[in-house]
Amino acid sequence: MISPQVGSWYRRLDGRLFEVVAVDDEELTVELQYFDGTIGEMDFDLWHGVELEPAAAPEDYSGPLDLDRPELRELREVAGLGWHDPMEFVDRLD
Repeated sequence: MISPQVGSWYRRLDGRLFEVVAVDDEELTVELQYFDGTIGEMDFDLWHGVELEPAAAPEDYSGPLDLDRPELRELREVAGLGWHDPMEFVDRLD
């Protein structure tokens, strides 16, 4: 049985990758964010009933970002110029 750990990534048997973003011990729920940015919630009973496996965090951080290929390429180029957090660039796009 896998216990939910905030900041850890898991994969469902259907292949969906998600990160645990919060555990509410009072409400007995686990809040999660799927790779595409979708937010979800499971109660503890469902968590323990679903087959999960621990997973590595994805190397491709573009899942929840609404970027097309040229924007993603530009983001990677800028990230290679000494920026340590590619999200700094995304925040400045506006």
